[in-house]
Amino acid sequence: MNKVYNSAADAIADIPDGATIMFGGWGLVGNPENLTRALYEKGTKDITAIANNPGAIYKGIFYDLAILIQANRVKKFIGSYHGWNYDLIEKCKKGEMEYECIPQGTIAERIRTAGAGLGGFYTRAGANSSLAEGKEKRIIDGKPYVLEFPLRADYAFVKAKTGDTWGNLIYRYTAQNFNPLMAMAGKVTIAEVENLSEIGELDPNHIHTPGIYVDRIVKGERYDKRV
Repeated sequence: MNKVYNSAADAIADIPDGATIMFGGWGLVGNPENLTRALYEKGTKDITAIANNPGAIYKGIFYDLAILIQANRVKKFIGSYHGWNYDLIEKCKKGEMEYECIPQGTIAERIRTAGAGLGGFYTRAGANSSLAEGKEKRIIDGKPYVLEFPLRADYAFVKAKTGDTWGNLIYRYTAQNFNPLMAMAGKVTIAEVENLSEIGELDPNHIHTPGIYVDRIVKGERYDKRV
């Protein structure tokens, strides 16, 4: 059960064009930047990307998922926030890529629902807006609710502070964000870590994502302190 890969490039080498991929992180916190950079360097295209936000453009530099969008590798973005990436907005206006907007709590719950093996849930978020068009609605306790379905991916990229060779992961503070949810919702979950430990070295009480959800793990080659 060897889950350890020598490099991010090796860990993503078999990902084909057209894959649906989840990218963990929120803003510049907890992003799988080495896996994303490797995917960019590999040239993978026609990606359906699922993330809270589409990466950031900081001082004119495109970070994380933003480098894939800028290079026209993403055909569709599914997420809740776009304000840091004006490039995405312009591409959507020109019809160069598709953007599915989902309320932040709803996208988190849709991902969690996929990982938990549930069939869907009703929520009030967006029930009276255009986001509910074409969806099943119900009145519960006199209030409108809309049915939302699980959100799954072919691959999930997550980033943790520490992991062991079986894929048990510990996130640092707010880097938990979307990472634990996405680790459960990918058919193949690939984790990058800053520190790679041997089996038995991590306190079981501190583990956030059990290794059963992780298929591949790699120690990140480079981490940039941007802000």
